[in-house]
Formats: sequence, structure tokens, C-alpha cells
Amino acid sequence: MRNHWDVVEAGELMSRPGPDLIAGAPEPVRRLLEAVQALDPLIAAQRSQFDGARRLPDEVFAALADAGLFRLWLPGALGGPELSPLDFMRVVEAASALDGSVGWLVGNGGGMSRIGGYLGEAVAREWFADPRAFVAGATGAVGTATAVAGGYRLSGRWPFGSGAHHAARFMGLASVRPEDPVSPLLCCYLGRAEVTILDNWHVSGLRGTGSCDFEARDVFVPAAHVHPFLGPQPTQPGLLYRLPPVSVFAWSICGVPLGIASGAIASFAELACRKSRLGTRALLRDRETVQATVGRARATLRAARTFLIGAMTELMAAAETGGQRLVEARADIRIANAHAAETAMSVADELAASAGAAAIFESCALERAVRDVHAAAKHIAMSPNNYIVAGRLTLGLDPGTARF
Repeated sequence: MRNHWDVVEAGELMSRPGPDLIAGAPEPVRRLLEAVQALDPLIAAQRSQFDGARRLPDEVFAALADAGLFRLWLPGALGGPELSPLDFMRVVEAASALDGSVGWLVGNGGGMSRIGGYLGEAVAREWFADPRAFVAGATGAVGTATAVAGGYRLSGRWPFGSGAHHAARFMGLASVRPEDPVSPLLCCYLGRAEVTILDNWHVSGLRGTGSCDFEARDVFVPAAHVHPFLGPQPTQPGLLYRLPPVSVFAWSICGVPLGIASGAIASFAELACRKSRLGTRALLRDRETVQATVGRARATLRAARTFLIGAMTELMAAAETGGQRLVEARADIRIANAHAAETAMSVADELAASAGAAAIFESCALERAVRDVHAAAKHIAMSPNNYIVAGRLTLGLDPGTARF
């Protein structure tokens, strides 16, 4: 059996987590994948509510929390599984293969549990004593933190607070000197009663994530509830908490597009076994062009996943050595994220095209996969601008961004 930090085999292609995949997984990943599989009927039964409510139903959210899927990176010393980045991605992919919005919240919630490695132990234990604790984090804007005795007065408005309706805590970025572009950024954590949630999540894809804006006006934040964004000092010893914060923040959701695309392949295979094209009795699965499309989809998705796994494996190694190796590893993880998202979009689009008119109906899983994967790929962590950063470094220039 592989140990806690072993690499997931590059050849494994995630889809719905079947018995063979689960049986080959190490503990505690096996239990988490089994939990994801067990949630499939509940998600399927309530999926029709996701879009209309623009958030997950309370029952689905509670089931995800009770399965431990929002604590994936909580330190072991605090009772969490402290998954390796690769095992984390494996669980996020499996959840995303069932539903993009579900996978997105597992990635965000499970990823934010990593703050237990930066906060003081007493604070972290208090916040995560509730097994359903969920922290909504947003880095798409920078608020203002005014230093006062014992902490800061915080004001700001932050977009894309995924899971906001169910969150117990909210993290917003802030600067003590917002007029200074190189001023250090702070992660400031607020209680639910201290923020106002703005119901503005009217979007095409990932509708069930409830990624609303939230704002705070002159709220006192104790110093114990604040830590630097780019250079936090870990309070826990694991390698996970020593990895570059920007890289790990992006990694928390990079498995979502891959999982959505894997789920799309499974959905298309089911459809192709029972659907024929108009004017012919031949099933889709019997057409060589369709067979080639599915084969190419598997190949490109596996290749993108292999690149992503390799980039994170190198980042983990480079974090221990530092220097130029770490700089290059940071650049590679960025382009691996962007490449994975582009590949996942291409796979979903090609499968939907092969399915024909069936793929435009909301009753078809491919329709949802297409809009969800396109929405996920719009996240800055997977932006095509990542290629520019890597290109600049290769050409001997600086990265061109302060968040590197």
C-alpha cells in the first residue's frame, strides 16, 4: 500500500469512483472516495434544485460536510486527514465527475481547511470543532485593513465567495496600504455575522456553488485571525503548509475541470450505447468517428493529468531545495493548470458535438458539463495568462505579477 505522500499513478483516469479505483486507493483516500460514491444518488435526486436556487440544497451540503469532504487539508494534529496534494486532487476529481458544482465546493472547502496550518492551534481547533465548518475564501479583490490595538479594522467587498450561503467563516484579502501595489497582502478571517452576503450569483455554469460577493464595513479582526497571504509562517510541520501559497491555492480547484471532463466521458459512453443519429438505426457507439473521438478524449485528458501530476510532484520536491528550481516549478504548475482546463473544455465540447442535438437539453449531463467546465476554466488559477508568466521567465524576464 502506498504511503501518505505517494504519487497517484499518471495512468489512472478519474470518472465516477468505481470499486476498482477505490480498492486501489490508500487510506484515508479510500474512505473519502467511498463517501463520494455513496453521495451519487442524493446528488442525482436533488440536482434539479442546484440551478434554480443557485446554491446546493442544505441536505446535499450537510452530506458533503458529514463525509469530511470540507476538511481534506486540515492538519493531522487537529484531527484532519492532511491529504497530500495528489490525493487531494484525486478526491476533488471524483466529486467533480459527479457534478461540477459539488466538486468546486469540495475543492474550495477542502482547500480552505489548510488554514489550520497557519492559524494558532487554539483558534484552529475552535473553528474546526464543528464538523460542518466551511470557510469561504475570496482573493479576487483587496480590501483595506487599518491597524489598531489588538488587530485590524477591515472593510471591503470580495467576489466569488463560493459556498457563501453555508459558510461559517469568510476570508478576504486586505492591504494595510492599498495605494501601494507591493504592500503585503493579509488573509483576514471574519465570522458569518460580520459580513453581508450579496445575492448576485446569476451565471451560466457552476450555478450550484452560490459564489456570491460578500462585504464587510469597519469590522474588527483580531490579530490572531490574520496571517500573510504570500509568506505565512506555518504553525504545523507538514510539507503541505510550506508549499507556495499561490500555487496551492490554485491547486485546490485545478482538478475540477478534469473531473468534469471525466464525468462527461462516462456520460457520453452511456448515451452512445442507446442513442442513434437521426435517419439511421446505427448506435453512436458503432461509428468509427465517435470511437475515435472518445479515444482521443481519453488520451488528451490522461496527458493533461500526467502533466499536472508531474508539475505538482516537482513543486513538492523543489519546495525543499528552493532557488531557481522552485521558481521554475511555480511556473510549470501555472501552465499545467491552464493546460488541464483547456484540455477539459476541449474534451467536453467535442463529446457534446458528437452527441448532437441531445446535448443542448438540460436533461442531458453533457449540457451541464459543458457550461460547468467553461465556468471553472474562467478562474484566474487556470487563466491563459499563466502561459505569459512561464514565457517571461523562460525569456529571462521577471514574472510580470506580484502574485507569484
